[in-house]
Order: sequence, then C-alpha cells, then structure tokens
Amino acid sequence: MTQGTESVRFGKSTTDTVLQRFEQWARDTPDGRAVIAGYESFTYAQLDTRANQLAHHLLASGLPPGGIVAVGTTRQAELLVALLAVLKAGGVYAVIDVDTPRTGQRQLTALEPFALLTRAAQEAALDDGSGLRVIRIEAEADAIAALPAEPPQAPAPGGTAAILFTGGAHPRPVPVTHARLLAAYRAWAEVARLTPEDRHLITAGAALTDFAAGWTRALCSGGTLVLPVISPWKPDDILKEVESERVSVLYTDPVGADRLVVRGARPAPGIPRSGSALQGNIRSLRLLALTGDRVFLDELDALHTRLRPGVRVLDVYGLTETAGVGTHFELPQLRGPLDDLEGLSLLGIPFPGCRVHLHDGEIRLTPPDGGDAVPTGDLGALRPDGLLEFRGRIRDRIALADRVLDPYPVETAIRSHPGVGRAMVTAVTDDTGVERLVAYLAPPPGDVIAWDAAAALPEIQGLRDHLAGVVLREETPRTVIRMRALPRNRAGQEDRTALPLPARHLPEGVARPSKFSGATGTAEGPGGCAFGCMAAVLGFVALLLTNVLWPGSTDLTGVPFPWAPLFFVLYLCEVLAFGAGVLFLINGHRRMKHRGLGPRRTRAAHLAVCYLLLAWWPQDNFYRLAAKHDWPQQALLVYTFNIPLMVAGLIVALFLARKPDDPFHFDPGEDTDA
Repeated sequence: MTQGTESVRFGKSTTDTVLQRFEQWARDTPDGRAVIAGYESFTYAQLDTRANQLAHHLLASGLPPGGIVAVGTTRQAELLVALLAVLKAGGVYAVIDVDTPRTGQRQLTALEPFALLTRAAQEAALDDGSGLRVIRIEAEADAIAALPAEPPQAPAPGGTAAILFTGGAHPRPVPVTHARLLAAYRAWAEVARLTPEDRHLITAGAALTDFAAGWTRALCSGGTLVLPVISPWKPDDILKEVESERVSVLYTDPVGADRLVVRGARPAPGIPRSGSALQGNIRSLRLLALTGDRVFLDELDALHTRLRPGVRVLDVYGLTETAGVGTHFELPQLRGPLDDLEGLSLLGIPFPGCRVHLHDGEIRLTPPDGGDAVPTGDLGALRPDGLLEFRGRIRDRIALADRVLDPYPVETAIRSHPGVGRAMVTAVTDDTGVERLVAYLAPPPGDVIAWDAAAALPEIQGLRDHLAGVVLREETPRTVIRMRALPRNRAGQEDRTALPLPARHLPEGVARPSKFSGATGTAEGPGGCAFGCMAAVLGFVALLLTNVLWPGSTDLTGVPFPWAPLFFVLYLCEVLAFGAGVLFLINGHRRMKHRGLGPRRTRAAHLAVCYLLLAWWPQDNFYRLAAKHDWPQQALLVYTFNIPLMVAGLIVALFLARKPDDPFHFDPGEDTDA
C-alpha cells in the first residue's frame, strides 16, 4: 500500500503525519491487531474508536489548538489511546514519568500543560497542589465511552506534535514537530524494513524517547505493539513476552539485551550452557535494536553468537532532539575482520534523512527532516571505511591539577583485560586533598551468573601491570572498585554520578581490601576493635550519668539474687548500645552510602539505626520510674519511644530488603570478594 500525502479529518487537507498513517491502517485493516497488553488486545478499529471518543472529550473540556496534554498512566494501552486522542484533537502530547513521581512533578512544572490525563493513583503522586487541571481516566470512562466514535472536527494541527523528555536525572523537554516525528518513523521503517506482520516490543519506560516516539514504528507500519501489563519491564517479563507473543522486533538497551540473552541461554540444572537454549526460546525474533548507550564490537559479536542465526543486531545512536534517530551500525557494515574488538565502539552510518559532521571532534546530528545540526556532547572520529567511531563524552572529561584527562581511552584499555566487561574511570579527592583516579570494574554480562565472577576482575596491581606501556603512569588508576554491574540511569546510560564512593585512600603503594566498598584502600572510620573501645568509653560515661539524669532508676537493693545481676547486665547493654549509637551517628552514614541505594533512603536508614541504638538507655530509665497505672505518662512514653522504635525498625528492614531488579547485580558498595 502506498502511504502518500492524503486528507485527514482535521477539517481541511494537511501534509502527511504519523496520525494519518495510523488512521489509514485503521481504515484498510480494521480487524488487524494493533495492541497486545496481557489478556487485553485492541484491533486498529477499536484503538481508533477509543482515541476518537477521548479526542471529543478533550475538545469538550476546552483543549485549545496546540494545547499541551500531559499523559501519565502505568497502563500503556491507555497511554496509546491518549496519545492518539491528543493528536486527533489538534493538541500536543507529553508522556510523564509515573514510575518516578518526583521526576514526573518536575516534568509537569516544566510543561505547564492544559491538563494532566491520568488515573487517581498517579494523580496522588504527581499532583503538587498547584491547581493543575486533571482529567481522570477511570472517573470519566463512562462519559467518554458515550461520545461519538467518529473523528472530531478538530482544528488543523500546529507544528508541534509532541514534547519528549531527555533521559538522565534531570530530564529536559524537547518539542518535536509532526514532520520530524514522521521523518523519524520513515527512517526507522527503511532501516529496519518494517512490515505489517511485525510484532514490536519496547522495553524503555513510556516517558523516554524510545517509547514516546517509538510507538509510531508499530502503529504506522500496520504492525502490532506488545505492551507490559505493569511497568517497568523486568528481564523475566521481556523473555516471556518475546516467547509467548512471538515478538519479531525488540527495542531495548544494552543491559536489557544482556539480561535477555543471559536468562534465555541459562540451561536447566545439569545441562551445559550454550547458545542453543536461547535460539530455541526466541525463534520469532528477527531484529534486536539496541538504544540508550554505546556498545562495543565484542558485545555485538557475543549477542550474535547467542542469538539465532539470521537475527539482525542493530546498534542505534540518536538524540531526543532527533526523535531517536541518528546513526545505526551492525556487523555486516564492516569490510573485513578487525582487531581489538574490546576497544572499538562504532556508531556506523546515518539514518536516511540524517547527516553527521564533526566539529572539534564533537558529533553533531542533523535531524531526519532537516534543520540545524544538534550538538551531541559526544566525541567521535570518521574512520577510513566511512563508519563513525565513538570516542567518549565531553561531560566525562576529568579536570586534574595539571591537565584535562579524557577517561575513554583508559577505559577501553581496561576493557581489553579478559576478566573485565565494563569499566569507568573517575577522579576522587582523598583526605589529603589530592585527586586520585579510581577504576570501577564489572565482569562481562554472561559471567554474572557465577557468584565468584568478580574474582576474575583484576586487583590494583594486576590492573597496573595490564596497563603498563599502554596508558601513561599518571593516567593509570590508583584504586580499583570491583562491582557486578555499573550503575545506569533511567535512559540506560552508564551513570557516573551514581558510582559508590571508594574507601579512604592510603599512601601510594599501600593497599588492602575494604569490606564496605570492595575498593583497594582502607575502610572509612575506626576499625572494629577501636569502635568497640570507643563505644565502651561512651557507655561508661552514660552509666555514670544515669543516676544524675534519672535518680533511683538503677537501684537494685530490693531485687533478690540472681535477678539483680541480670538487670545490671541489662543496664550495661543499654549504655553500650547508646555509645555505639553515638559513634554510628557520627561515622555510619559514610559507610552506608557505599550500598548505593540513594541518598534519601540511606539517610533515613542511618537515622533509624541511630535511633534504635540510642533510644534504649533513656527509654528503660523513664519506664522504671513511671507508675504502673499512670496512664497519661505510660501513653506518652509509648508514643515517644515504642512507636518510633517500630517505625525505625521498618525503615531499616526496607533498606536492607531493597535490591535492584536484576538478581545478578551487586550492591555497588558490596565487597565482591566476599
């Protein structure tokens, strides 16, 4: 079928848009399956009808031409209906991050939308009390279902179709025009050779460009979009959906691909591991598109080895400003075999309509619909074979005392060590004010199944020996932190800001493993023996102060033997716990930060542990002096001590129970030698 310029029901003829492409498929193949979400599925006609009804509702609510509608719901089937409805009503859609409400609130503040389209559960998390107009999907479902199924007579759309958000900790809004959204789809359709028989699965969060703009790849080509029932995706969910729904095109980040092939290739007990298990599990897959972060040639080669022969592995490099397109690379683009696969990350050639040029080594992308080139902040080089090579990021450069260091060449040199899968190098200021380079190492993805895989990662001396003659001595890391996986942000990129802090540095040449960080260095704060001695001293001081603060609370003259000595031991334990609590209040937070579970969660758990240790001394003394039937005082003590102790215990339990979604992932502060 020819998808040329055609008329849409905006009241007058317009240029081609992604909405027109979808509506054409809804007319030509009304019974074709458009969306699969668990046990629920929509045909193109059903999806079109629901979008028409919601578009009528938006217009009746007063949506002006070009008005922004923020959409935030965990149900991605509803999300798709909303995106189409906003376009049908002549508005601009923006997908809000509901999985991270604080990020979603910042997005809403940056947008100032006409309305927020959401559910009550998400409204409670996103609404900051600013008086934002809210359209509740479930509350108004009956009214929406009663509206006409035909498209509304909406005003002609403006230039902007969507506002997409960049990834990372501080997402930035980026307006994307109808022309750019369509051009990005066309580029993808040509490179991926999309067909109506394809079934697409996107693992990225709905608020990220891969989904917020990538839905067009399925619904504008007549294909089927497979959606999660509950977001975000987990590795087991991905593999299950790929198998059960016969997914043919999978869009994921490098970590998602690694997790998928590791789980898919994991054999039953007693069966040797091989690629055949994975090849049998996902026979339907024909294209694996990797987005989000750089991929090295050895990683691409490993994916090809584990996947069924004939599956294309496409490494995509793009920006939010270009609606997710830019360049693409796959191994057949190489003219011949290459050496040093561990140190090469190729970005390939531009998507159709895009152009790439370098300015002082920085990569700049021209969007698929033309316009000004967009600086990427990434460094690159054009190889003699015409392929673009990734050379690092400007923001990762390290300002040292006498020079600026680009860590990428050092990281690629570290990756050539056979036990290293990923590496990041950064600078940390030690206690003497000197900046020292720290290397964070993780094993190859397939090795994380083995719990002793970290043993293959080099220690500091082994790393220095490996880098000798390749990296300058002053650019060689002086500390190593070994991890099961490097932290990544919401967009799938390696996140240097989330790296755990190393233990305090010792002088050059002196090293021992730190139990808290897994680093080569000393543990922060006093050792176990010193900690116990200091706690005993503080406890003895507290014991002396007990009868000053609570006269008679420790009087045991009326208590018979052997109970009096037992109670005296209890008093000693209380004051020792108090002493330990004081020390943990001073020194514990730095140690807990190495677990890498976030500053707020860590701070709450630190204070909770301190309270659990500190509270017993005053609590028992107050209770011993309180009259048994003095109910006001008893109630005051219960709500002053007992209830907070329960809350503190719950906070600590949640902190200790918190684990990443991937069970093969080390806590960033865990000692990988243990």
